[in-house]
Amino acid sequence: MNVDINMIFQIAGIGIIISMIHTVLKQMGKEDIAHWTTLIGFIIVLFMVIRLLDDLFQEIKTIFLFQ
Repeated sequence: MNVDINMIFQIAGIGIIISMIHTVLKQMGKEDIAHWTTLIGFIIVLFMVIRLLDDLFQEIKTIFLFQ
């Protein structure tokens, strides 16, 4: 399995950007929008991790089934 280091940097970058947006919105008094932004960022990262896990399970499947 070839884990692309760019995917890890993308996840970290999304986390940093979302945390900055959350902080700015919270300072402006828009806590509801800040929480929604954090939730949307979490969902985006979750889909990225699910895609990586799918690749991992496909690789394990091909190794153990010798396909």
